[in-house]
Amino acid sequence: MKSLRLTAIGAVLALAPLTGAGLAHATAPAALSSTAVSASVPVFTDGHGLTVVPGGTEVHSPTDLTLTVTTGQLSGKHKIRVLLPSGYGSDPERRWPVTYFLHGGGGTVHDVVAAPALRSDSMITVVPDGGLKGWYANWVMQNTAEGKANWETFHLTQVVPFIDANLRTRADRDHRAVVGLSMGGFGALYYAQARPDLFGHVAALSGGIDFGMWQVRAAVLATELNATGAWCAVSSSSSTSGSGECTGYGPYVDSDAIFGSPYPVFGADRVWNAVDPAAPSNLAKLSRTGITLYTGDNDLIDVHTAAASTTVKSRLDQLKIPSRLVNYGDGSSLSSTCDGGHNYGCWAPAFADYVPRLTAAFAAAG
Repeated sequence: MKSLRLTAIGAVLALAPLTGAGLAHATAPAALSSTAVSASVPVFTDGHGLTVVPGGTEVHSPTDLTLTVTTGQLSGKHKIRVLLPSGYGSDPERRWPVTYFLHGGGGTVHDVVAAPALRSDSMITVVPDGGLKGWYANWVMQNTAEGKANWETFHLTQVVPFIDANLRTRADRDHRAVVGLSMGGFGALYYAQARPDLFGHVAALSGGIDFGMWQVRAAVLATELNATGAWCAVSSSSSTSGSGECTGYGPYVDSDAIFGSPYPVFGADRVWNAVDPAAPSNLAKLSRTGITLYTGDNDLIDVHTAAASTTVKSRLDQLKIPSRLVNYGDGSSLSSTCDGGHNYGCWAPAFADYVPRLTAAFAAAG
């Protein structure tokens, strides 16, 4: 079995350029001094397992701030970026829908700047840190170089109620969405399935959303082994041409660290199967959820996300669950900035198409 494992790991390293499942890197924006925080900027208080780090809040504008928090569920400090509607401060009686944006592998909370549509006057957008390779999961191994890594617990049982406690939100599933791209596309669909009581709307863009595909499993392994491959080569949130820097995926960890063994031998891959967003038993949990999938199919990564998205759409159809799949192919039908590849040149216009639809769904919910 060990020789099989080593052989497979070698294959992952070789295939990493073909199997990148997410990328996102942006330079942190300039922030006002914390002493310049005005009375119009919300003050966040500790709660739900989160401690706000004193002096760690970056105020980019009165409606754009980044918190730094600590939690017993994760090692180290972590950021949460919050984008408020322009009317948030001037309309103190109004409550707002909330959209959670989950960034891709190698990314940060600041990648949201590459998708301007997510800065909306109709909703609050929250971007929690997902780690360079957190995969929006509670890791099987908690003693790696990453330390404590319970990302799912952090997001679903801490961040969501923390935001509802500190901001004027519409705290019900009909007014709450989760969206993500690449690694975050997996996270969005998985979270919508894990907590249908929280999220009434989900969108996955170029998502690694079918763990039955060996290419998607190999992409996860590539992040564990810090094999950057195509993620750095073709995409960046700071440059749609892919010329921006990539920070990689952090320290090397065991290939079984996140979801356990990926090999379908004697049930060893049971965790992969349990969290697989494409599994019919998991898709059935979305019967009351608005579902949208976007993907291109014109590079070595999105050709696989297109296959995964098509499988998910087909299975949803079989379950008679309404959904919307937009496969924009080479990108020409979507935007002049889109080449059909795994990059923000496509994801930004995809969000520009999606957000007005989401806004209308929020409004229709009352």
